[in-house]
Amino acid sequence: MLSKYVPSVDWLKRYNGMDFKADIIAGLIVAIMLIPQGMAYAMLAGLPPVIGLYASTIPLIIYALFGSSRQLAVGPVAMVSLLVYTGVSALAEPGSDQFVSYALLLALMVGVIQLAMGLFRLGFLVNFLSHAVISGFTSAAAIIIGLSQLSDLLGIELPSDANVVGLLAEAVMNLNAVHGYTLGLGLASILILVVFKKYVPKIPGPLVVVVVTSLAVYGFNLHNQGVAIVGNVPSGLPTLTMPAIDWNSITQLLPIALTISFVGFMESVAVAKKVASKEGYKINSNQELNGLGVANIIGSFFSAFPVTGGFSRTAVNYQAGARTGMASIFTAVLIIITLIFFTDWFYYLPQATLAAIIMVAVYSLVDVKEAVHLFKIRQIDGWTLVITFAATLLTNIETGILVGIATSLIVFIWRSAYPHSAELGYLEDEGVYRNVDRYPNAKTFDNTIIFRVDEALYFANIAFLENKLEQLTEDKPDTKRIILDFAPVNDMDAVAVDELDQLMQEYDDYGVEIHIANMKGPIKDLVAKAGWFDRYEDRIQYLSIDQSLDQQSNS
Repeated sequence: MLSKYVPSVDWLKRYNGMDFKADIIAGLIVAIMLIPQGMAYAMLAGLPPVIGLYASTIPLIIYALFGSSRQLAVGPVAMVSLLVYTGVSALAEPGSDQFVSYALLLALMVGVIQLAMGLFRLGFLVNFLSHAVISGFTSAAAIIIGLSQLSDLLGIELPSDANVVGLLAEAVMNLNAVHGYTLGLGLASILILVVFKKYVPKIPGPLVVVVVTSLAVYGFNLHNQGVAIVGNVPSGLPTLTMPAIDWNSITQLLPIALTISFVGFMESVAVAKKVASKEGYKINSNQELNGLGVANIIGSFFSAFPVTGGFSRTAVNYQAGARTGMASIFTAVLIIITLIFFTDWFYYLPQATLAAIIMVAVYSLVDVKEAVHLFKIRQIDGWTLVITFAATLLTNIETGILVGIATSLIVFIWRSAYPHSAELGYLEDEGVYRNVDRYPNAKTFDNTIIFRVDEALYFANIAFLENKLEQLTEDKPDTKRIILDFAPVNDMDAVAVDELDQLMQEYDDYGVEIHIANMKGPIKDLVAKAGWFDRYEDRIQYLSIDQSLDQQSNS
């Protein structure tokens, strides 16, 4: 019973020496990667770099115990960091104590939302975020994240509240003020990261650029020549504190908290399922919500901003051989050791290096191939991606994802309001009924139309059915009988039942009988309550189209 809510109980029972050896190696590699990333993502979120290290300790341990994935690497990620900055900067100045306080409150809110969704088994709600919306949103957000680092990369002041167009315009107008040493360090960092990622993937590129650029700043005294550095990073562990709960702030932060809860979970569960499928075990979506929720709740009491599972770190964790959640616990322990003993080492770390780490990390999130793929298969899904991408890029994060969700819902409603339908004919050799437009040789029957709607019938599409039948009877004025194939119809609402009832009576007045074949049990239960069996008797009880046609020939 305990393992249902604490999945780590199962793997801890079977933990052995081979698991330990593999996990500690993976934990070390991920820690080396996460230390500079965590600091960079904290700066992206408008927070002091040390908050990124705090967010890379306690939440990792908590998720390892409560999450259902054994290889998911939880911690600060670029997407959530940008969302934190977007939401909290509307309430406080980035970097200020008030800003930090709001960020910790936001982590608590995200945790409560995710835990509540998990406990009430509401993981299915994320299915309303279509893949096209997520892809378009992610690609646009990746560009926004990358461009948000231009100020640190170029060494110039740029407006933090400008959209992409405004930011690029400001950057171009201030090119003459670019700080040469800062830009040089940033470009060198990008080059090193790209080269190591492509040609020497086993060596953590972020660690290399941190060491190289820090030594360059120290050795050439660049911090006294205008290069911005991280400076003092407080040593020691975060103290246990209660996030400041302010109901007015909660109301203002609620939209961004909901966005982070959904987007963070989507990112996390997507990569967790991918790894789990390779390892032959299942991911429980609701338990993932529980694990992330508890991690964010407890993390908020230890100065952590919202965290989730990351694509790149999980891939590294898995490739490094992680077998269980103990790898994440080892990562957290190593970062705790760093916080206690080694924070002085980051004093000379250039902010341009952290900007480069962010830029290279988010580059892979821009998914052009997915857009091409969606346009190739179904254009409307491709346009949903493009609309979400454009809205996110040209307005802001919250508006972009809301526009994407609204677009996908409109597309869904439009599809269900105008479903696929077909006039059917009989293929004698195969003994089946098929669409006469696709099979012109299909046999049709005198005075009879056989028609199929491939969708549940409800208030929004019953008029579509009426219009289709009207068109068919106009094209075939000698029609005496319409057979509706209800095989694909698995639901009807009360409006559709009443409208179809009225339609059948109207066609009776015109001398055209509507018969229904292949009606499913739940639909029969609905129409029985509406009194159809008294009015139409056997006309709605045919078990097949053949039975309906046989009845016609015998009458």
